[in-house]
Amino acid sequence: MTKPAEMAVRAGDKVSSESRTLEELLDIQKAAFLRDGIPDARTRIDRINRLGQMLLDHSDELTAALTADFGTRPADLSVAADIAGCMIDIAHQRRSAEKWMQEVTVNKLQGLVGFKQRLRRDPLGVVGIMGPWNFPLQLTIVPAASAFAAGNRVLIRPSSVTAKTTDVIARVAPDYFSIEELAVITSKHGGGSDFAKLKVDHMFFTGSPEVGSSVAQEAAKNLVPVTLELGGKNPVVVDKSYDIAKAATSIADSRMVNGGQVCLCPDYVFVPEDKVGEFTDKVMARWTKNFPTIVDNDDYTSTINEKNYNRIVDLIDDAVNLGATKHQLKPAGEELPNAGARKIPPTILTGATPGMKIEDDEVFGPVLTVYPYRDLSEAIDKINSAGHPLTLYWFGEDNDNLKTVADNTRSGSISGNDFGLHMLSSKLPFGGVGRSGMGNYHGEFGFNTFSHARAVTVSKLPMSFAENMVPPFGKREKRATSIQMKLWRFLNGRAMKKSAKKR
Repeated sequence: MTKPAEMAVRAGDKVSSESRTLEELLDIQKAAFLRDGIPDARTRIDRINRLGQMLLDHSDELTAALTADFGTRPADLSVAADIAGCMIDIAHQRRSAEKWMQEVTVNKLQGLVGFKQRLRRDPLGVVGIMGPWNFPLQLTIVPAASAFAAGNRVLIRPSSVTAKTTDVIARVAPDYFSIEELAVITSKHGGGSDFAKLKVDHMFFTGSPEVGSSVAQEAAKNLVPVTLELGGKNPVVVDKSYDIAKAATSIADSRMVNGGQVCLCPDYVFVPEDKVGEFTDKVMARWTKNFPTIVDNDDYTSTINEKNYNRIVDLIDDAVNLGATKHQLKPAGEELPNAGARKIPPTILTGATPGMKIEDDEVFGPVLTVYPYRDLSEAIDKINSAGHPLTLYWFGEDNDNLKTVADNTRSGSISGNDFGLHMLSSKLPFGGVGRSGMGNYHGEFGFNTFSHARAVTVSKLPMSFAENMVPPFGKREKRATSIQMKLWRFLNGRAMKKSAKKR
């Protein structure tokens, strides 16, 4: 039976999370969860609504903070991805939470003879969410909405790299939430490793595989389950029959979303051998059109910080020093790469070979590596040698070649002919596999991630299962066992014969 929790922001209760320690905030939320019990649909929807309203009420301030954190970042991108982009899943959670939380009767026929079976999806309790810096609102707020829909309390830790954006959220959150419901964790509470040590009921992390590994190790010490949304070098395969100009235009745009600082950006491309030159020219032409200037262009997103700027420049230099060819867009009169503005020119690398750092490292910047291929097997072998990516891009028809690639590779998702459209669907999961992550969210997948599927059985059967499982084992029990074994041998033998006929 679910019930309403106390309404969140009471008079005189606008307490900042920074007034309490990490451990105090966790204890407060755990105590509130136990005190109020499982929240009803009205309470959950109210929390989701307030989460969305917090973003909408402060959209201008948040957009300005995002620009300040990056150096330059298009305001339209921040609104579309980090504010409006959150509302898609928030709306779906709000619309569906009441349906998803309902207890479901299963195996109704068995219930008629006395074996009743039900499935509950109960909240876990307190969820910890660690957000990244590249989309610090969307990738923190969206999982928080899912956690609210599932009936949980939430501790969020937005990235300390985007400190100005985190400061805004931490300051305004008390106007919308009691710290019993949502607490914003900042650098004043300690580092990310401190947050990872918390004995929450579920830890959700978005970021790099390296940091994700350490988060999982810390969580494992407390037997805290984790969802890891990580990165991965996302490959692109352009089918031989596909229009190379269309592919080049879309891939050029996809690489430059948020300055290439997106876990879904394409990282390297396989192009039919005889079309590599044309593809490279078309990509460079698209970038030239989109970015007539770079250094003083407010629509050209800066690399987030000096550390990442130097890392990406080093990847390019290392590849060139080892024999790769670089193709860079450098508008006349501009000094690029530009350390002061933290801007790296859009770059294509050809001729990359094993041993170059860019062969192994996720770029997370405006660099695209292009490989020629004669047969799909070459692309498939290369993809499989690089670890499972978050997504795999396919430019071509929905044909047998796509099926071949899908059947012989592993990735979190497959995106055909456009940039990450599965992010927009409330019916599809978002998540990785292997090195690109574990678990998923969005829509009902997010609700399930933050819920416990709880079995309930009630027996009115004339026999006792427990009685049949303990001594003494008499003739009746032995006869029952013999009948079971004969039945299963018959059924399994029939299944094997049926399977053999289909070969």
